Amino acid sequence: MDLRLNGRVAIVTGSARGIGRAAVTALAQEGVKVVVTDIDSAAMEATCAALRQDGHDVLGVTADVCDAGQVQNLVDQTVKTFGKVDILVNNAGFTRDKYLVKMPVSDWDAVINTVLKGAYLCTKAALPSMMAQKWGRVINISSRAHYGNPGQTNYSAAKAGLIGFSRALALEQGKFNITSNAIAPGFIETELVRALPTYERLKEAALARNSVPYVGTPEDVAGAILYLASERGRYITGELLHVSGGRFSG
Repeated sequence: MDLRLNGRVAIVTGSARGIGRAAVTALAQEGVKVVVTDIDSAAMEATCAALRQDGHDVLGVTADVCDAGQVQNLVDQTVKTFGKVDILVNNAGFTRDKYLVKMPVSDWDAVINTVLKGAYLCTKAALPSMMAQKWGRVINISSRAHYGNPGQTNYSAAKAGLIGFSRALALEQGKFNITSNAIAPGFIETELVRALPTYERLKEAALARNSVPYVGTPEDVAGAILYLASERGRYITGELLHVSGGRFSG
């Protein structure tokens, strides 16, 4: 299937590892010029090196998505190097789990700011390029946690917020041929998840609730990103796609 992505330019935040790394790899394999950006410079450079070794066009930029100046520099470097921004995947995020009564303000702010403020800053900076060319794709990585998980009031609120953000943006930007969608992964076996001391218990719980008899990989999410970024998904906007093995709430 020709996704008609060759020559496009994509920024994927939090792309040094996990879902982000799978996304830049999948996009690069379709001929997209990718921008790997992460707060972890060493991991970002390692991902860039792997992509370059495979012959892909790649730019690496260290950036904290919560910092407006660093985000603008990220977009400026992208436009300087590749001439435009076509695709933005707002993937940066992490968990800091605690029950609300035990959650410090710092944990609430860190998660909300990275997920929601980061998406706001990155999208605001990338939109002018998309609007000028009258083509763009904004893909926000939400989570099945938008239904609510105990111990994740910060993360659930942030990921639910991304869904509303995506839908409002779709209404604002459709006239510029810019689509905006969200993806809600379920349990995904990333390096960070496998390193959790509760990994086996979490995996068993996911398998018990999934419709399919396996858990997801970063590549499963990357496949959904490819579709929504491509011309095949041009008539889809303001939507939420669950990549969760059939598990929704619960």
